[in-house]
Amino acid sequence: MHQIIALLTTVEGLTELIRWGGLLLLVAIVFAETGLLAGFFLPGDSLLVTAGFVAATTEVLNIWQVLTALSVAAIVGDSTGYAIGKRAGDALYQRPSSRLFHRERLLATKAFYDRYGGITIIVARFLPFARTFAPVVAGIAAMDYRRFVTFNIVGGIGWVVSMSALGYFFGQIPFVKHHIEKAILLIIVLSLVPIALHLWRSRRHYSGGASAAS
Repeated sequence: MHQIIALLTTVEGLTELIRWGGLLLLVAIVFAETGLLAGFFLPGDSLLVTAGFVAATTEVLNIWQVLTALSVAAIVGDSTGYAIGKRAGDALYQRPSSRLFHRERLLATKAFYDRYGGITIIVARFLPFARTFAPVVAGIAAMDYRRFVTFNIVGGIGWVVSMSALGYFFGQIPFVKHHIEKAILLIIVLSLVPIALHLWRSRRHYSGGASAAS
């Protein structure tokens, strides 16, 4: 168990994992994290950055193959999550309210995704755990599928390209190559900054609107 944790949580472990399993293993992990609820614990962000780093410093991976294959895996993964949620949602909409199930909460979730579903799907890509559950909730909320697919493609490609390309870029800088774990942590933190700002502004806007209404 300790060895498995080390493989998934350290740069050395992830690099060894990539060398062993290659691109097919990367595709499977990205798909599992985004498409299967049981994959929520998988290290998507650090894996993508490490994949870019490995592509820059070895011949194990080709960066263009990484960007293409993992973008497809991320998009298909979210679509699978949506399908799982849609199937569950169809059954929930037919259930009457009870002590454990409140129909009005389901309708409120649907209203939220009707309004903010697009940005939610994109933002969730950069948030651990959220990227696993956001597409499932979108399916449960019956978010328009064509709209979901559009933002799914934008978010999936944006996530894979930004993370992997940064790893590839930093992998070509000698100083960073020797401090790659710190570089990966910095990349992940920086990727969260614009999301945090967006959420903060949205909360201020919502609070201001609520105050004006009262």
